[in-house]
Amino acid sequence: MSTNQNIVNSIIAQGMLPLFFHEDPEVSLQVTRALYKAGVRVLEYTNRGPAALENFRLLKKAQQDEMPELILGIGTIKTESEAVNFINAGADFIVAPIVNPAVAKIAHDNGLLWCPGCMTPTEIFLAQQHGAGLIKLFPANILGHSFLSAIKELFPGQLFMPTGGVELNTENISQWFKAGVCAVGLGSKLITKDILAKGLYEQLFTNTQQALNLVKASR
Repeated sequence: MSTNQNIVNSIIAQGMLPLFFHEDPEVSLQVTRALYKAGVRVLEYTNRGPAALENFRLLKKAQQDEMPELILGIGTIKTESEAVNFINAGADFIVAPIVNPAVAKIAHDNGLLWCPGCMTPTEIFLAQQHGAGLIKLFPANILGHSFLSAIKELFPGQLFMPTGGVELNTENISQWFKAGVCAVGLGSKLITKDILAKGLYEQLFTNTQQALNLVKASR
């Protein structure tokens, strides 16, 4: 079994993919530790600011030193140079908000899973043509679960994960799984601005355990 298939299987097993960015490296590290302590084994750090690359290098070192079971990917990768920089920094997989075939090629040339963001059937088809292992439906709150229900038969066997505005409640998450997703992406609904601003890492630990249980119960 390939490493990429292991990553996909881990995302499916976890049922959710937490994602976040914070400019402060210590905050980024503490959030990652809290998520890992709560049971998260696949995580997406996002390339949302100038500090992202250095922070990611710090998280990779922590992964190697104290979180050996963590699979650490990088998100918000739109360009070839971003892909190269984060691959060199040790990204385990790449997530993107768009379909850029040049980024797909770099990811594949380096043996990495590429998960692009799509909003239309045409984008989904293009992503498939360029070897997307997992497709991110983005922004999920605009598309809604009804969108996936309407188009999924066009793409048999394709794995989908909604990201962007997925609500952390039983009704919303159950609707997504009923529509056919393999996991849900959880950003600011899980790792809230309040948690980041106030350093509420124990609260994050508790909320993450509850989220993992909620996802399990919603499938």
